Amino acid sequence: MDSRPLPLVEAHSLSYTYPSASSPAISGVDLVIPRGDYVARVGPNGSGKSSLLRLMAGLRRPSEGSIRVGGLEASEPQNARQVRRSLGLVFQAPLDQIVSSVVEEDVAFGPENLGLAREEIRLRVGRALEDVGLSSESTRPSLFLSAGQQQRLAIAGALALEPDCLAFDEATAMLDPAGRLAVLGLMDRLSAQGLTLIHATHDMEEASRARRVVVLGAGRIVYDGSP
Repeated sequence: MDSRPLPLVEAHSLSYTYPSASSPAISGVDLVIPRGDYVARVGPNGSGKSSLLRLMAGLRRPSEGSIRVGGLEASEPQNARQVRRSLGLVFQAPLDQIVSSVVEEDVAFGPENLGLAREEIRLRVGRALEDVGLSSESTRPSLFLSAGQQQRLAIAGALALEPDCLAFDEATAMLDPAGRLAVLGLMDRLSAQGLTLIHATHDMEEASRARRVVVLGAGRIVYDGSP
């Protein structure tokens, strides 16, 4: 029997070209990410890091090839809800993801939209805030948090959906050193708990914390191996 972890993300001959572009942002990518993996995706600006994350999350439809998350074709509209529950995406600017003026209400937003019972929502909010170290800030206005705390709040909102994977798109780029270290430490802890992590970054020091590094250049994978 094959004891290898089941793949969570599978891309085959994946390509994507933006409508106004003369060359593809992603070109012929083949990639498998097993459950429980911690992958850093690195490369210079324009290498395709963010485009590949958006294809994984079903926010873009491939020009060619396919990408599946949890066995479902990510770009198919009928799969959108399940794919976005399986793969939580955390963006560079936390304010782009904060939707409520109070911390605990913001974390509850996603579970409420899933139609979960009130008690289950309460439990998920409590667990997510504890995971990111914001339990003591639960009733605080979101805008009064520091930038690092706001990014951890965005992560809590994704965690409350109980995804199989969290994908970070340059999530530390706008943080001061203390906030950056707090978020990186949180990634390490989540990985140790078995959550699949994908971290798109241009910082090689950050990438070295992962178990696996995928390097992109001009939309292609040019290296896939250990840090």
